[in-house]
Amino acid sequence: MEKEKILLAGEITKKVKADAKDFIKKGMPLLEIAERIENKIVELGGKPAFPTNLSINNIAAHYTPFHEDKTLAEGLLKVDFGVHIDGWLSDNAFSLDLENSELNKKLIESSKNALKKALETIEIKKTTNEIGKVIEDTIQEKGFQPIRNLSGHSMDQYDLHAGITMPNIDDNSNIEIPGGLYAIEPFATTGSGKVHDGKPSGIYMIVDDKNIRSPIAREVLNFIIDEYQTIPFCERWIIKKVGAKALFGLRQLEQNGNLHQFKQLVEEKGALVSQAENTILLLESEKIITTE
Repeated sequence: MEKEKILLAGEITKKVKADAKDFIKKGMPLLEIAERIENKIVELGGKPAFPTNLSINNIAAHYTPFHEDKTLAEGLLKVDFGVHIDGWLSDNAFSLDLENSELNKKLIESSKNALKKALETIEIKKTTNEIGKVIEDTIQEKGFQPIRNLSGHSMDQYDLHAGITMPNIDDNSNIEIPGGLYAIEPFATTGSGKVHDGKPSGIYMIVDDKNIRSPIAREVLNFIIDEYQTIPFCERWIIKKVGAKALFGLRQLEQNGNLHQFKQLVEEKGALVSQAENTILLLESEKIITTE
């Protein structure tokens, strides 16, 4: 692993996070927030590890603004973004109460505390479900539920979800945690603790580079391979580079099986969701929270 590049991605993340917490206000267009975050990442020498997620209230994850999105920031807003340096990643998220709501604040505190305790607990040779139990117990102590079908994950170069799942509940997995790079991300909810698929998100990932006849789709595919490799990207990024024809190309690529489009993830009862996340590098001699 490229420790220096992982740490640099984390340093950029910390600076962008501080800036975002300062400038995000109720009523700001989500499109403006996302582009400001992503532009800041580039300005500081990194690249976005995935499209900035700005998910409101009952949407837990995978809402990124579309290219003409008019949605305004409100409610309980989850801000989830990452940075990469040559594919070496950081992933982090925080939640904001834009309504001065006591319930929102308690829910946010619940996921933050669960993250803090999980990061204190995690170490090499602990088991994944031990971390899940800490998260579950901490959230339930405050009267909320962890979202059981969302989880943290291991990361590797150009691979945001590298194979090891870090659960938000005690799932009895008993998988021993090896050294490596991990994103820990508790979600707390006032609901039942489960999300389902919502609307298409406009967030894509390449799953097959097989040929496609359409010249427009081929142009879009070649750009995606060169620019993003295996990290997620969104339609507004492609439109900026290729123009409006990108929408046609993306649709053809999805139909041809080249691309997977993620769905928005929505709490099944329509309940509020908060999220907290940091990246941690586990080494034999130390553990480093890279994004805090």
